[in-house]
Amino acid sequence: MAKVTFQSVYKRFGTATIVRDFNLEILDEEFVVLVGPSGCGKSTTLRMVAGLEEISEGSILIGDRIVNDVAPKDRDIAMVFQNYALYPHMNVFDNMAFGLKLRRFSKVEIVERVNEAARILGIENLLQRKPKQLSGGQRQRVAVGRAIVRRPAVFLFDEPLSNLDAKLRVQMRAEISQLHSRLKTTTIYVTHDQVEAMTMGERIVIMKDGILQQVGKPLQVYEQPGNIFVAGFIGSPAMNFFSGTLLSRGTDLFVNADGFSINLPREIAAKFPADREKKYTFGIRPEEIKEVWPDDSVDQRQIIKSTANVVEPMGAETFLHVSVGDHKFVARVGAHTQAVVGRPLNLRFRPERLHVFDSESQAAFF
Repeated sequence: MAKVTFQSVYKRFGTATIVRDFNLEILDEEFVVLVGPSGCGKSTTLRMVAGLEEISEGSILIGDRIVNDVAPKDRDIAMVFQNYALYPHMNVFDNMAFGLKLRRFSKVEIVERVNEAARILGIENLLQRKPKQLSGGQRQRVAVGRAIVRRPAVFLFDEPLSNLDAKLRVQMRAEISQLHSRLKTTTIYVTHDQVEAMTMGERIVIMKDGILQQVGKPLQVYEQPGNIFVAGFIGSPAMNFFSGTLLSRGTDLFVNADGFSINLPREIAAKFPADREKKYTFGIRPEEIKEVWPDDSVDQRQIIKSTANVVEPMGAETFLHVSVGDHKFVARVGAHTQAVVGRPLNLRFRPERLHVFDSESQAAFF
């Protein structure tokens, strides 16, 4: 067991900088997820921890030891890859035992470790099968088992569920989370899937273009995104964005958004500076856009008139794609919506749930 520390880490390929000034401390026994779009540098960061990529600048520590020049086999890590990487000519037992044999463990200890890992993963009845006789989920369990038997200080997962179907991904997410709860091994998990990040990570690290954007607990990042990229990347459907300025009407303060306006509560209005001419970018999550029913008691100043373009029933909820003037929004409403494609629809944006960003820096305003 060990913490992992990144100190001003850079990775360059020629003149291209893939990871830039990466600083992070992953605590002992913590489960941290690196998440971001393809090409953001998350897998490269993981491979630097594993020793599969050289560090261009900075240091990586596992425990108190700098591992920049330590061979992968001596770093006390175990890695699970996206493509399983099983030996096709070996059965499950031999695949899981192979690394232990190379390290000259005794036969007794090898059998003990493999059987224990197989029991944890529920694959005891598969030990004599070859990889071609296994399903995708079973192969991934074997790959995880091969890592478990090592009893490493750090587990590294590089998009391990990408090749599985949707139902199996959900099942394996839960199994890997339960496995971490049981083994308490420091874990770094890489994925492009923000649902995996939100459901599995104790903390999530959002990356873009090789730069760390925000680190925090899943709900914290969801509710308090640090910039427009994080706000739009975390959450499905994605946050809605629109530009607007502030408009005073008597003692009230409104967001004027070209075609509609939102009356701001006083506690939010008080956070803005006196400069009312500045243009902001506002964000609202789909679940914070409410459908106004005819018998609802709603302040008329809060009603926004829209037109439904697409209605997507999802079972327990419905996604509405609506037009408000020239703006397009997605709303997450109840299953029994009154929305009909092509017809007018009254909506209400919860003003206390608005996110505000600086249009130039794209950083969260508050």
